[in-house]
Amino acid sequence: MFLLGRVATDDGTPVPHDALVERVCNNSVRQQVYASSRGDFSMQLGAMKDSYLDASGDRSPQYGQASKVPGAGISRLELKDCELRATVSGFHSGVISLVDLTPASSSMDVGSIVVHRATKIKGMTLSAAPYNAPRDARRAYEKGLEAERKGRLVDARQYFEKAVEIHPKYTNAWFRLGAVLQKLAQKESARTAYTHATTIDSKFLPPYLSLASMAYEAEDWTQVLNLTNHVLDGDPLRYANVTGYILDLDPLDYAEAYFYNSAANYKLNKIEDAEKSGLKAERLDVRPRFPQLHLLLAEIFARKNNYATAISETKIYLELAPHAKDTDQVRERLAKWEKLNGSVSTSEKPDQK
Repeated sequence: MFLLGRVATDDGTPVPHDALVERVCNNSVRQQVYASSRGDFSMQLGAMKDSYLDASGDRSPQYGQASKVPGAGISRLELKDCELRATVSGFHSGVISLVDLTPASSSMDVGSIVVHRATKIKGMTLSAAPYNAPRDARRAYEKGLEAERKGRLVDARQYFEKAVEIHPKYTNAWFRLGAVLQKLAQKESARTAYTHATTIDSKFLPPYLSLASMAYEAEDWTQVLNLTNHVLDGDPLRYANVTGYILDLDPLDYAEAYFYNSAANYKLNKIEDAEKSGLKAERLDVRPRFPQLHLLLAEIFARKNNYATAISETKIYLELAPHAKDTDQVRERLAKWEKLNGSVSTSEKPDQK
C-alpha cells in the first residue's frame, strides 16, 4: 500500500529540494522518504525497505520493494499512534495523523503536509491552491499544463475551465486559464481570468504581472503603476539573503515588473522613480529579454542631461536589437546626444591660455 501526498509551504513558494517526510509512530521514526522537486511523495507501507522518491520523481530501484505477500493489505495496527511530518531546513512542519486512516485500496491520498517558513516573504510566485484543490481539479489542471506545453491551447483551455469549475478558488488554474486565453487572442476573457485570480489571492503575483503587461500594451500608465507597485511591494532584492529563493525562482519576472514600473513612472513624469526601477530591471534582466529597457534608460538619463550614460544605453539597445524598426530614429537621437555630450565636455574644460 502506498500513502500519497505532498509537502506544501504556507506561503506558496517552492518546497526545498531537501524535504524529508517521516512516518513517526509512538515518537519513533518508522520510515523516511524524500519529496520530489514538485513536493509530491510516495510512502510504501508493508515494504521490506523504505520507499524513496528521488528528485526527478522516479522511485529509486534500491528502495520500495514490495511486500512478499501480494494483496495482503495493511493492518490498522501499522498506523496506530502514527503521523506524517516533514523535515525542511528553515521551516516548521505541520502533521497528518494516520490514526483514523482506513486502508481500503493499494494507494491513499493523505493530502498536504504544510510547512511554515521561519522568515516570511511578502510576495510569492506560486500559490498554495494546487495543494488544497480536490484531486479531480488537480488532475484537470495537470492535464491542462501538459496540453499547453504541447501547444494544444483549446484543449488546455477546456481542462483549466474544468479545474476552476470543480474548485472555483483554484488560483493557479485561473491564472493559467488567463494565459491560454491571452495566447488565443481573447484579451477580455484573459483579463477576467487574471482578475479573478487576484481576487482569490492577492499575494499570488503572476496574474498581477500579466495584467500589468496588458496595461502596458494599452498604454494605461496609471494602471501599470498600480499593478507593478503591488508586485514590487515585496522587492526581491530585499530578500536575496533569506534563502536565495526569490532571485533563484524567477528573477526575469521581476525584471519585467521593474521595466513596466520604470516605463509607467517615466510616462507619468516621475523621473527619479523611473530611474530607480529601470536600473533594478537592468540588474535583473540577465538574458537579456528587454532591449527596449536600455532605450528607456537612455531617455531617462538624457532628461537629466547625463548624455554620456544615455549614449552608452543607446548603444546597448542597438547591439541587442540591430534590426528593430526604430533603428534609424534611434541613431538620429544617438548622434544628437553625442553632439550635446561633446558640447558639455568642451564647456567643462578649464580655459587653457
